Amino acid sequence: MPPAQRLSPLMKSWIVTANDPHPVLSESPKPDPAAGQILVRVAACGLNFADLLMLEGRYQDTPARPYVPGLEFAGEVAGFGTGVTAQSTGLKLGQPVAAFGGQGGLAQFACLPVARVLPLPHSMTMAQAAGFQIAYGTSHLALRRAALCPGETLVVTGASGGVGLTAVELGKRLGARVIAIARGQAKQEVARAAGADETLDSDMPDLRGALKSCGGVDVIYDAVGGDLFDPCLRALRPEGRYLVIGFASGSIPKFPANLLLVKNISVIGFYWGGYLAFRPAALAQSLAELLALHEQSPLRLHISHQLPFEAFPEGLDLLKTRRATGKVVINLPQ
Repeated sequence: MPPAQRLSPLMKSWIVTANDPHPVLSESPKPDPAAGQILVRVAACGLNFADLLMLEGRYQDTPARPYVPGLEFAGEVAGFGTGVTAQSTGLKLGQPVAAFGGQGGLAQFACLPVARVLPLPHSMTMAQAAGFQIAYGTSHLALRRAALCPGETLVVTGASGGVGLTAVELGKRLGARVIAIARGQAKQEVARAAGADETLDSDMPDLRGALKSCGGVDVIYDAVGGDLFDPCLRALRPEGRYLVIGFASGSIPKFPANLLLVKNISVIGFYWGGYLAFRPAALAQSLAELLALHEQSPLRLHISHQLPFEAFPEGLDLLKTRRATGKVVINLPQ
């Protein structure tokens, strides 16, 4: 009688299948890292608006189905693939790390290339690390692209959201005067706590007039689009810069070329994940600078909700209904 076949341990994961728009909680074999990969035992996964767009097939980097959702996560090194060692990576088994996989964070184990894994400073918790990379990485590189200078005025739309709050905080650290646009008093207070000098309600009737009464704007950081686009654009000073970060409203703006010409306005498109394809070294350097900055003077990542693994659909709903501020983090079973 042949010896019993050794079965791989099972892990829990959320799966987006080919025929169902709703993720399914399931069990599957624990993966083995391929050559050049690191195996991470996932402790926490940060949710992003992109997770919603992926489910709808509307994201620029939507994976082929079936796939495990969860773009960014944190955990511990659990294994090395062929050609990867503790000596070659500077990482050791059990070491806390942050990882950007583009998918795979909502499983107990994930395999990724060495370049996608970062060692964590002692000052950062797993939950903080899980929601750190995309939000802070986006704002850090985007504000650099816009050449934001001390004394300039920065306007942030969606300022109580994941990337919005980081733009407020980093803009203030760069010496800018920051005006945060958010819906309702409670969300405006969250933006003030992140460092905003002024806050405006996104539903106010004359947003353009309110921005102009604040003295005009040098840089717009727009993660929303929609109805906020036109008043923000028209409040820009000559030689202003408009950062296109995303379209949380669901409406993609159309820029009037004549206004750009007359006021010498620059439009700067920014997609953080795109750097992985055409300039990964810039992204890696940015994250290294941010982690070093956090060690020197801790960044204030705002997590409005931490949920258990089984509550992932609830986390998606928090994003969809705009009830979350900052980040929503899913904690995985250990």
